[in-house]
Amino acid sequence: MVRDRQPQARGGLWSDFMGWMKALAGASPARAALLIFAFAIAFFTSLLMMPWATASGRPASLPDALFVATSAVSVTGLTPVNTAEHWSLAGEITIIVAIQLGGLGILTVASVLAASVSRSLGVRTKQLAQEGWKTDQLGEVASLIRIVIIISLAIEAALAAVLVPRLIAIEGDVVTGFWHGIFYAISAFNNAGFVIHADGLEAVGHDPIVLWAIMIGVVLGSLGFPVLYVLWRFRWHYRSWNIHAKLTVEVTTLLMVVGAAIYAFLEWNNNATIGEMPMWEKLQSSLFASVNMRSGGFSVVESNHENSTTMLISDALMFAGGGSVSTAGGIKVTTIAVIWLAFLAEARGDKESVAHQRTIPASAVRVAVSVVAMGATLVLISTLALMHITGLDMERPLYESISAFATVGLTSGLTEELPPSGLYVLAALMFAGRVGIITFAAALAVRQRTTRYRYPEGRPILG
Repeated sequence: MVRDRQPQARGGLWSDFMGWMKALAGASPARAALLIFAFAIAFFTSLLMMPWATASGRPASLPDALFVATSAVSVTGLTPVNTAEHWSLAGEITIIVAIQLGGLGILTVASVLAASVSRSLGVRTKQLAQEGWKTDQLGEVASLIRIVIIISLAIEAALAAVLVPRLIAIEGDVVTGFWHGIFYAISAFNNAGFVIHADGLEAVGHDPIVLWAIMIGVVLGSLGFPVLYVLWRFRWHYRSWNIHAKLTVEVTTLLMVVGAAIYAFLEWNNNATIGEMPMWEKLQSSLFASVNMRSGGFSVVESNHENSTTMLISDALMFAGGGSVSTAGGIKVTTIAVIWLAFLAEARGDKESVAHQRTIPASAVRVAVSVVAMGATLVLISTLALMHITGLDMERPLYESISAFATVGLTSGLTEELPPSGLYVLAALMFAGRVGIITFAAALAVRQRTTRYRYPEGRPILG
């Protein structure tokens, strides 16, 4: 009888737990996403604190383990320790698993939240959302998740097919080259920015195939699943793309090209960065820097060797980020597009914002402004906290805060110098910048209500 009761008890506890999770997800998908990511960070923190996870065989400290786990799950790339030297092979495997699960989790959670939002709104809004995704799978969460995983793994496999043989040739060792190729393929597509060379990408930064493979992986990961799905379904038939895909690709290309041009102009004669490179390598490194400023986090040169003006441009590009429902962070390029279109409409005296023969609803403008305000507030609070903790001027704390919030991973070297209190500040910012923006935007989209009355207009003086 005892043996019969035990399985039932275990099954009952598991059923109760799953019932609680389903009820939570049904009542508040955003809150469920926050809890899932928090549990994942706690789990990987505990793994990284095991003696076998470090090269020295001694358990990692809680601040270091928590920070790296948060950075990996949120696919940021900031780290207070040298990944290649501090962690053992088992620790590196733990990190890349956290990156993979974090990246897929971000895409999946964002996709499911988008589907949940569409179901929470009216029939007309649901139809508009479904047209925006250009898919009939919107209401089928299982199919949506399956498509996300298949597309992600297919791109990572293609990147690995390029990187593995090239890195085997560079490293001169099959096992090392294979491991590095797999690691960088996953890290690149997920915009994680983690590297497992002790001296960063300088060891392989001279190879154009490696750099271009990483760049392509970062760009594809930053476009977002809805755009990748449209590209996979409609290829290069531009007229069949929805407005989200068009705006994402257009703004991404614009920021990438302009960022590369500005970086080349500012750093062309800086011998500490690209000044001593041949012209072709200067142009390539400038494009590589521009691509990774917006979320990738990989770098061939150290950011703290750049000019102050270049770091300021980096701040702006990092804050912009990549596409919605992607592994990239920031406020998202579509947010920038919506705000810019609203500005143009106001300048022209138009009542509505229009792009590609589509009207941008006022509710989208309000959400975009709210996301920017939330991001700027989080960065401001973090910057002030780091300035107080370190006693430094604004430049490096601001750079590190934007990098953490936008889950980029570029660093001015400040993260390695921070005490535990500073690491906790940045870890909280990475979590909020990654999961918070997604859930915040989803919550704003759901909270639409219709009132049966309207107050008289009152116009405050602006400007």
